[in-house]
This record gives sequence, C-alpha cells and structure tokens, in this order.
Amino acid sequence: MLPSHGGCIDAEKAAMNSELAVLTLTAATVGFIHTLVEPDHYVPFVALARARRWSTPWTAWITVACGFGHVLGSVVLGTIGIAFGLTLARLEWIDSYRGDLAAWLLISFGLIYFAWGLRRATRPHAHWHAHGHALHRHHHHDHGEETKSSLTPWALFLVFVLGPCEPLIPILMYPAATESWLGAVVVTAVFAIATIGTMVAIVLLGLAGVKLFDFGRLERFSHAAAGATIALCGVGIQFLGL
Repeated sequence: MLPSHGGCIDAEKAAMNSELAVLTLTAATVGFIHTLVEPDHYVPFVALARARRWSTPWTAWITVACGFGHVLGSVVLGTIGIAFGLTLARLEWIDSYRGDLAAWLLISFGLIYFAWGLRRATRPHAHWHAHGHALHRHHHHDHGEETKSSLTPWALFLVFVLGPCEPLIPILMYPAATESWLGAVVVTAVFAIATIGTMVAIVLLGLAGVKLFDFGRLERFSHAAAGATIALCGVGIQFLGL
C-alpha cells in the first residue's frame, strides 16, 4: 500500500526539524569555539577596561555592543548574498576582504593608542582643583573611570562591525537558508547568543584576573600596554591567521 500524501509531508517535516536541530547545535558549538580560539574577541576589551578603569557593567555593555555589531555585519552580508543568489565562494571572498580591513584597522587603532599612551606616561600633566576656597596642584592626576562620551568604545565597535564572523555564512546561514528563512533566523540567533555570551564571560573573567595584580609604578604605562596588546591582536589576525 502506497504511503499517503499526508504521511510524506510529515516525514519531510520531521527530517527538516532534525536538520534544524543539528544546525542549531552546530551554531552553539561553533559560536563558542570560534570565540574562544580568537583572542581578538576578548583581549582588546580586557586591556582597555584595565587601562581606562571601566566598571564591570560598562565593560560588559561595550562587549555586548561590539559582539552584536560583529555578528550583525555578517548577518547583513549573508542575507543580501542569499537574497540575490550570490555563490558561497563570492560571499567568502567578500568576508576575507572584510577580515583584512578589520585586521589593519585593529593594528592602526592599537598603534595610535600605544603612541598616545606612551606620550601620556612620559609627559605628566598637572591640574588645578578647588578644595573649599583653596587651590591645589596635582601631578600625574588620574581621572579614574572613563566618561561615557569617550571615542574609544566607538572605535572598537567600528572595528568589530567590519570584522567578519567567518563561520557564520558558510557553516550556518547558507545551509539553513536552503531550508527556510525561519531556520536561518533561529540558527543565526543561537550563534549570536553563543558568541556574545562567550565574549562577555571571558572578558569579565579576564578583567577580574588582571585587577588582582598591582603594577605599581608601571601603572602609568597601562594605556601604552593596552595599545600594544591590541596591535599585536591585529598582527596575529593578519599574519598568523588567528
């Protein structure tokens, strides 16, 4: 006896659900692993948070924003590519170009910040402050936590928006979109949550760790050290394939 038409539809739905479940699990796994093995996803945040004395909530917020922009850039590219029928090879080429651009921007940002930090450390400045009716002069004044109007988080955000999520398009979005747009949305959302969640967890753990150390007189070089660290992350991406 031939199977009914309804039975065929149920079997197809079951197969699609099974494939979507596999893709969703893959999304979570790849999102976690690719973040863990790429230091540029967390080292710059730890270095800047330590140097600029960001609070833990502010550090977490900046990390989430940059992580969201990082994923969103590839989501937009993948969505446009799928909608216009671009080949996977073409999308990967565009992603590779974006990766090179992001790496050089990270290197440039790190070097500029290193130069600024070194100048700040070697040329101390003074401020006059009023305490009651008297004026007092203070050298090596530390402003503490950075104000929210600083351009540093925005520069970091721009680098992450341009930086590609390499596994997202070929491994997740493209096969998911061959089944349904809903599948693509689900898989992408799981990937984003895994990626951003891992970034925040590692950044906060790293920040808690570096706060345990007292660098003493070397503290004034913290900005220069942060810039050098960020530049090295960019070098690792561009020349070592990290």
